[in-house]
Amino acid sequence: MTTPQGTRARVPLLALREVSKYFGAVEALVGVDLEVYSHEVVALVGDNAAGKSTLAKIVAGVLTPDAGQVEIDGRAVNISSPSVAKQLGVASVFQDLAVAENLDVTANVYLGQELRNKAGLLHAGAMEVETRRLLEHLTVRIPSVRTPLRNLSAGQRQAVAIARTLIGDPRIVVLDEPTASLSVAQTGEVLTHIERLRELGLGVVLISHNLNDVRAVADRIEVLRHGRNNGSFPATESHETILAAITGAR
Repeated sequence: MTTPQGTRARVPLLALREVSKYFGAVEALVGVDLEVYSHEVVALVGDNAAGKSTLAKIVAGVLTPDAGQVEIDGRAVNISSPSVAKQLGVASVFQDLAVAENLDVTANVYLGQELRNKAGLLHAGAMEVETRRLLEHLTVRIPSVRTPLRNLSAGQRQAVAIARTLIGDPRIVVLDEPTASLSVAQTGEVLTHIERLRELGLGVVLISHNLNDVRAVADRIEVLRHGRNNGSFPATESHETILAAITGAR
């Protein structure tokens, strides 16, 4: 696979080499290659059942590949669980967001990874300070870190889920359809947050059906079709060319 311009001497943060995944007789992924570098947004596109979500779950440690190799910083790794993925610097946000509407922003950012003091009690102050810092990094605007999530817009809730991925200083973030069902204004805000992740030096895998969103923020577009690679394009490539690769006309 050709690396992005100026990165030939660099090792990718994340690489998939000939990765395959089968569910019985169904070939979800067959010999798929993918590379993601720091300061880069790579969009993964394709029709339904193209293998995008399967690939994302392999990177996130939800699924394990049946063949091929996953590499982090050029080293082969076995991402056997989401906790292992986190230890390796991989964070993911899936479509359901896994948020608690009745809890405030801080509680959602630290959901399942709360800070505690020496007595074992929740360190609420430290979590609020860090939540503010993370939201400022992403240029997220919300009323307060104590605002219940149910009082936020869909775009703001997505931003909180993205902020949660930054706990533990990950290097790779996988975003599965982050702009689905959002308004035009909310989509613009989320795309700004994605650009900010790139500015912070992360490698971002963006899964989306919306080519306009993809072309607005991605550096490179990788097409999957029937579980196989079917084209790698700069984001400046024409809409028609990318669509032809998605549909198989190319």
